[in-house]
Amino acid sequence: MLRLLGRPARACDGLTRRDLLRAGSLAMLAGLPAQAATRSRKAKAVILIDLFGGPSHIDTFDPKPDAPPEIRGEFATIPSVLPGIRVAEHIPNLAKRLDRTTLIRTVSHRYNSHNPYGVMTGFDGGDDRTDYYAKPTNHPSMPSVAQFFGVGVGRELPGYVMLPALPGYSQGLRRAGPYGGYLGPKFDPMFSTCEPKWSRKVTGSNKDFYDHTLVPMGEPELPKLDAGVTLDVLASRRTLVEQLDSAERSLESSPLADKRRAAFDILTSPRAKVAFDLSREAPRTRDRYGRDLFGNSVLLARRLVESGVSFVTVHTEAAQGSGHWDTHDNNFQLLKHVLLPFLDRSVSALIDDLTERGLFDDVLVMVHGDMGRSPRVNKAAGRDHWPQCGFCLLFGGGVKQGYVHGTSDKIAAYPKDHPVSSGDIAATFYHLVGVDPEATVPDHTLRPIPISHGGSVVNAVLA
Repeated sequence: MLRLLGRPARACDGLTRRDLLRAGSLAMLAGLPAQAATRSRKAKAVILIDLFGGPSHIDTFDPKPDAPPEIRGEFATIPSVLPGIRVAEHIPNLAKRLDRTTLIRTVSHRYNSHNPYGVMTGFDGGDDRTDYYAKPTNHPSMPSVAQFFGVGVGRELPGYVMLPALPGYSQGLRRAGPYGGYLGPKFDPMFSTCEPKWSRKVTGSNKDFYDHTLVPMGEPELPKLDAGVTLDVLASRRTLVEQLDSAERSLESSPLADKRRAAFDILTSPRAKVAFDLSREAPRTRDRYGRDLFGNSVLLARRLVESGVSFVTVHTEAAQGSGHWDTHDNNFQLLKHVLLPFLDRSVSALIDDLTERGLFDDVLVMVHGDMGRSPRVNKAAGRDHWPQCGFCLLFGGGVKQGYVHGTSDKIAAYPKDHPVSSGDIAATFYHLVGVDPEATVPDHTLRPIPISHGGSVVNAVLA
């Protein structure tokens, strides 16, 4: 939510206003040599589909049909369009389109947590005791870093949007990952909001969490002000906020003032309202993506990059009930009835749609999640956390088509060759959007922090 901040003594993270101002000042100081870290861009925009909870690699893109039943699970496999590459039976549309993608089967890292922190930043040394909740001292997200270096900065539309809501259980908490962190709130994304609808009342119980009959419905929406203030009255409040900003500037410079003015400009922009209006899409297109919350989010991501937004993340955790990928229980029913139909339908529709609109070569799409799932099926017909091996599906701007990178062992427990770290994925992202992967940014103490966190570009996946 957007907030009119006046002059609070302390932020929601427990930091004082002086701390926030200092973080913003450090970001501005370190921005002086930013142009030296930029280079030509192969991807003009990026859509990151974050499969929150940890998608099972064994039950999707790295099946092991010859493994024992407790490893291979309940699904059969089908051939893909790529010779010798088989996938799970419940992603037939993606199987037919793997010749348009790069599939990494050996993503391996250390961060065993349900948090977008590693996915969004490339840093896998997080600890939930200190890094679970967003705070100004977190590492910044990859889109935030790119914008810090001047890449993809928005004008009439935001440069960086997260759909369908801020990452946090039913929008009730702020998970670390998508924010500007120590670069300052200027580089936070714009978050849409959503109000999911269900076929029955949900309570957030463990039963609802693993119920494969519950599918969140609804659409991402432009954010509203707190206390029910809508876009229709934003303009009338602008003078009040400008007066507050003027008072603040008379005492000290405020990086948050520019952020608020930019938010007003965006939220009152006719172009933003058009970009967010899914009713302008043909019914056939909406059906192709799916009319549930996450299908609508992927379609809206395409609308936003087509309108000029540079970075869009679709985060699949915005509601109670199912829709997440944390399948400790009822793994196969959740995948079969909810998760894989969404993935297969929306991502294959995105591949086709970008191609038909002439955007495929300009837009990089990244599809992955917190981690993989354990090779062995547990007693609850689920799979548990497994950061040691997982997948990342890439297509579009700057990556190869029809390429599979890396091989896991016989039970998909560990990479057999070509392991890819979270930092490697971040470095590849930076390379493709035109930022030097070896650049550094200053943290809140002015220490230079490598933006790729020790990772290197995965050159084998580049076109």
